Amino acid sequence: MTIMPRLTTEITPEGTDYETVCRVVELLTDDYRDQPGLDDIAARLGQSPTHLQRTFTRWAGLSPKAFLQAVTLDHAKRLLGQEGLPLLEASFELGLSGPGRLHDLFVTHEAMSPGEWKLRGGGLTIRYGFHPSPFGTALIMVTERGLAGLAFNDAGQERESFGDMAGRWPNATYVEDIAATTPYAARIFEAERWEAEQPLRVVLIGSDFQVRVWQALLDIPMGRAETYSAIAGRIGQPKASRAVGAAIGRNPISFVVPCHRALGKSGALTGYHWGLTRKRAMLGWEAGKV
Repeated sequence: MTIMPRLTTEITPEGTDYETVCRVVELLTDDYRDQPGLDDIAARLGQSPTHLQRTFTRWAGLSPKAFLQAVTLDHAKRLLGQEGLPLLEASFELGLSGPGRLHDLFVTHEAMSPGEWKLRGGGLTIRYGFHPSPFGTALIMVTERGLAGLAFNDAGQERESFGDMAGRWPNATYVEDIAATTPYAARIFEAERWEAEQPLRVVLIGSDFQVRVWQALLDIPMGRAETYSAIAGRIGQPKASRAVGAAIGRNPISFVVPCHRALGKSGALTGYHWGLTRKRAMLGWEAGKV
């Protein structure tokens, strides 16, 4: 049974700040060759440098200058395309290869059985809540077995993101429960709480093929990326790049299961279910952490 969220509280009181962050991310991504300074960026956005620095750092977790240094997309295209470097070597060249473990959130995961998945959520209670995050409003969905869903949206689009996620498991019962989801929000977005001793519990709800793809995503270390074809090879299906791409697009636990680290052929940035600007922000945020 699907119950649409009431949205009785304001989720993103600093929505205009997030819009500013999006504009800065786009500017730095598009104009990185010019190496724009803080004063230039602020002038183009009509804001004071001090205010812009404070706003961006609060939302993104690093300064505009650090984010500019961390932007890898166009650099990777140049290294991969013109210079012909393999993706892994390009990552090293860009200084984005940090020490990797299974995943930087220290995730432990399990998958629902095929029988459970075929019920499309039948008999399952999913608790959900909306929370502010570095990447806009986060919709977090949990079951008694762990984190089952993580989606993102801009202010005013909460109903749409909820409908998108609830449509994946239409027979589940949905309960708005901010108290149940708040601890997950803290674990996901506060890097100092990424602890190997207390791993984040994740439950993957999908077909066998989808789960295998999502598990492969968990093997991509923070600060690195892989192409769809590389992921297809990792799961033993080297000719299934297109199917892998479709499974990545259906990943229900964005960011934690890092589908944003998956790139198209030759390292090109491809479509992201929650928006390319958000994907760029995630990659830059992680590069800054590395």
